Amino acid sequence: MRTFPNSLRLTFLLLLGSLLTGCGVNNIPQYDEQVKAAWAQVENQYQRRADLIPNLVETVKGYAKQEQETLTRVIEARAKATSIQVDASTLDDPQKLQQFDQAQQQLSGALSRLMVVSERYPDLKSNQNFLALQSQLEGTENRIAVARRDFIAAVERYNTEIRTFPGRLWQMTLYRDMQVRENFKATAPNAEQAPSVNFQ
Repeated sequence: MRTFPNSLRLTFLLLLGSLLTGCGVNNIPQYDEQVKAAWAQVENQYQRRADLIPNLVETVKGYAKQEQETLTRVIEARAKATSIQVDASTLDDPQKLQQFDQAQQQLSGALSRLMVVSERYPDLKSNQNFLALQSQLEGTENRIAVARRDFIAAVERYNTEIRTFPGRLWQMTLYRDMQVRENFKATAPNAEQAPSVNFQ
């Protein structure tokens, strides 16, 4: 049996290693990690919103005691939204994602009603604490939209990689457990229609 010299083996291994690094074998795990990181940012922004809500509710309570029903809905929606957890290990479960998104949509609706209620109270509208919290909440809603957009882009990149050549080959041979992921879908009622604005 003929053996190859160590220098030839080392050269072969280095050549094979350089070929594999350029062929996309690492793309699937990298893109999978990007999806998980993007989802963590979505959760981070939802948590930021949930953390602001108790302060907002307390500020409104002082001015709008008779709006207890609206405040209660916000508190209940926040509790429900924070009780449903979707982490990186459950990202492949479309039903869990849908439940999570529906809870977040309910919280968004409750917050919208709270902002409408605040229009009835001129003292509340001019209160510095309320204005600061409202600004923080609006900024958070924008951050949520950006984080969701980034998550959608990360899932698209990951799904494209495992469904096209050469990523499909690596997925079939090395990463069989990594499958196409569900992406965010609009679950709010009538999300595809623009809201009507009435200033009367």
